[in-house]
Amino acid sequence: MANPEPGLVRVLSGETVGPPPIWLMRQAGRYLPEYRDIRSTFEAFLDLCYAPERAAEVTLQPIKRFDFDAAILFSDILVVPDALGQPVWFESGEGPRLEPVATMEDIAALDGDRAITKLSPIFETVARVREELDSNKALIGFCGGPWTVATYMAGGRGSPDQKAARLWAYREPKVFSQLIELLVGISAGYLIGQLKAGADVVQIFDSWAANLGDGEFERWIVEPNAKIVAAVRRAVPDAKIIGFPRGSGLRSSAYAAATGVDGLGLDTTVPVDFAARELQPTIPVQGNLDPLALVAGGAALDEGIDRIVAALGDGPLIFNLGHGIVPETPIEHVARLVDRVRNGG
Repeated sequence: MANPEPGLVRVLSGETVGPPPIWLMRQAGRYLPEYRDIRSTFEAFLDLCYAPERAAEVTLQPIKRFDFDAAILFSDILVVPDALGQPVWFESGEGPRLEPVATMEDIAALDGDRAITKLSPIFETVARVREELDSNKALIGFCGGPWTVATYMAGGRGSPDQKAARLWAYREPKVFSQLIELLVGISAGYLIGQLKAGADVVQIFDSWAANLGDGEFERWIVEPNAKIVAAVRRAVPDAKIIGFPRGSGLRSSAYAAATGVDGLGLDTTVPVDFAARELQPTIPVQGNLDPLALVAGGAALDEGIDRIVAALGDGPLIFNLGHGIVPETPIEHVARLVDRVRNGG
C-alpha cells in the first residue's frame, strides 16, 4: 500500500489532522550540539548553506532527534542577495552584514541573470533531503519575502524599525519598487527550483511586516507576495505555499485572501481565539507558541501548548512557534513539546 500523503500537506489542503503535524521554525540550528559540530568545520556560515551534503545532514538532524512531521531546508533568506552579487557575511554573535544597496545604480549592478545558477547547490540539498526523508514527512523550502530581504539589503543588517528601507520607499518609491520587482522574480524562481527538486511545501517569510502602514503593507508585502504565489503556481500548479507575514495582526485575513497562500503562519501576538474565529474557517493556520515559553519550559510551556491545541486543534492546524527557535532552547523542552502535542498531558 502506498505511503499516506504527509499530514502537513493534508492540512494545507484543508483537512483536520489529529494530532496536528509539528515542525518548528529554525528547528535545524544552534540549539543542537550536532549542528554546532558541523558548523565548526566551516569558516563562513554561507559556505555551509552552499554545501549540499552537509546542509542536507543539518536539515535532517532535528528529524532524527525529535521525529518532527516536516523537515525545513537548512539555508538562510540572505542567500538571495548573496546570489545577486551583493556582499553578505555573518559576524559572530551579531548576525548578518551586507554592503548596503541605496541607489538605482546599486540595483542595476545586481546580477539577476546569475542568481538562480548560484543557488543551484541549494536545489541539490533539497534533492538529497527528499531522497533520505521518509515519504510520510513533508519537506519545506522557503524564501524571504521581498520586503524583508530588501530591508537587509538597504540597511546592511537587521533593524527593529527598518528605517533605511522605509525611508527609501517613501522618498523614491519608483526606484525602491525596482528592487522589490527584482526580488519577486528571483524569489519565485528560487521557490520553483526548490519545489522541482523535491520540496512538498514552500514558505514565504516576511518577518519584518509589522512596521508598515496600511498602504505600505499592501504595496510592499501583499502585492509582492501575491506575485510570487502566482508565478510559482504557473510553474507548479499544485504547489502548497505558506505565508508568514509576521506582525500583520488584524491584516492577516486580508493578506491570506489577496495572496492566495494555502496556509497562514501566525506570530506569537495573534490571539488564538481570534485565529479560530476569523482565520481558521477560511484558511489552515500554523503556529504560534512563544519561543521563550519553549525556553522556559514547565507550566509556561505546557499551558501555551494546551491553549493553542484547545483553540485550534479541531480545525486545520500545523503546530509551530510564533517565530524561530532561539539558540538557548533546552533540547529536553523540545522533546516535551512534541510529546505533549501528540499525546496530551
